[in-house]
Amino acid sequence: MYSRKLSRKEFIKNALKIATFLYADSIFLNKLKINKLFAEEKTPDLVVVKNSNPEDLVNEAIKALGGIEKFIKRGDTVLVKPNIGWNKAPEYAATTNPQVVNTVIKLCYKAGAKKVKVWDRTCDNAKMSYKNSGIEKATIDAGGEILFVEERDKTKWSEVKLDGIDLKSWPIYDELLKVDSIINIPIAKNHGSATLTLGMKNWMGVIGGNRGAFHLNLHQRIADISAFIKPKLVIIDAVRILTRHGPKGGNLEDVKKIDTVIAGVDQVAVDSYASTLFGLKGEDIGYIKIANDMKIGEIDLNKLNIKKIDLAKNDN
Repeated sequence: MYSRKLSRKEFIKNALKIATFLYADSIFLNKLKINKLFAEEKTPDLVVVKNSNPEDLVNEAIKALGGIEKFIKRGDTVLVKPNIGWNKAPEYAATTNPQVVNTVIKLCYKAGAKKVKVWDRTCDNAKMSYKNSGIEKATIDAGGEILFVEERDKTKWSEVKLDGIDLKSWPIYDELLKVDSIINIPIAKNHGSATLTLGMKNWMGVIGGNRGAFHLNLHQRIADISAFIKPKLVIIDAVRILTRHGPKGGNLEDVKKIDTVIAGVDQVAVDSYASTLFGLKGEDIGYIKIANDMKIGEIDLNKLNIKKIDLAKNDN
């Protein structure tokens, strides 16, 4: 077989071609690795953290969502909306866990929030509910501001145009309309009328007017309110859940301690996942299904990127 000896010039030229090819190939492979890493690190739609104390559960959930700075900007005035509806101690799971509230407030200030306000329109006496739920002390200890407003104080409510399917307008608490950011922190619990009270149901604490009248078409009206309010973040407290006789409870046998927090931006998605804590699906809860139909969020958990973190296993 005939073989021609390459000249020095040809050898160098061919070597440069090979080097160029190998370099380009390495860049391509590195891009693939980077793209794969980016895909793996994509921010989840929902984060579910379990098996630790409330502070660690919240911190880990927010970290997995990209950090509190993703939701709260320096100089923001923030309204934190827990469930403080009842004059009950935390162990009865009728109100949001105070340590969860305390941790969220601290995170907001860490992000540079100017002020963090905490408020709910209670069913029982407001001052007693704030005190005995532990949320008043938790708020003050974190540097937050407690707001006590009664529905009869008409100067604190504004009739707001909602353009809902059923609810065309309703009085809304003024503070919610003025703040820069809203964080919804409900407790997950059983509810006699709504089946479950979760994130979207928690908005009943920012409305004025006649609650009895609001219940006339409860599920649709919850969805209508949820279409209007745009929280930066929803954090469901499931440290303890009330499995029966909600929303007020009163029997410790109805309380189940599961040390869990669920966090996300999509109200429908967060509520849909929280339903599974009770052996239900989002489709089983009227207002969640309606909100999905209204395109407020996504009810199908199979379509969501859900990150589950078990702190007992240190499995991130």
